[in-house]
Amino acid sequence: EVQLVESGGGLVQTGGSLRLSCEGSGFTVDDYAIGWFRRAPGKEREGVSCISSSDGSTYYGDSVKGRFTISLDNAKNTVYLQMTNLRPEDTAVYYCAADLIMEVFSLDPDEYDYWGQGTQVTVSS
Repeated sequence: EVQLVESGGGLVQTGGSLRLSCEGSGFTVDDYAIGWFRRAPGKEREGVSCISSSDGSTYYGDSVKGRFTISLDNAKNTVYLQMTNLRPEDTAVYYCAADLIMEVFSLDPDEYDYWGQGTQVTVSS
């Protein structure tokens, strides 16, 4: 059974940093993508970043480019999202998700089949 567990959320002031972790288990394939998504109150789900396990390719949403960094530790089956220079508009529940088919490497949430439970990030002004 595929499971994804996020951690690392919390409350931070504007300009601060947080690192989110997404630990995966139960994967039956070697090539997969892990994506980070977020949903703020009253807003649609937004793709934040994704990374490919096969070659380390990454992709970032426009709103986080230059501020967030995604990385993968294969030995720990964990993907990290380092978030810096946080802004109040980054406040949301952050979810990680796994795409085990890898037809298209993208931040399209429809490509992702397994989702974690989410972790809250709150940025105070």
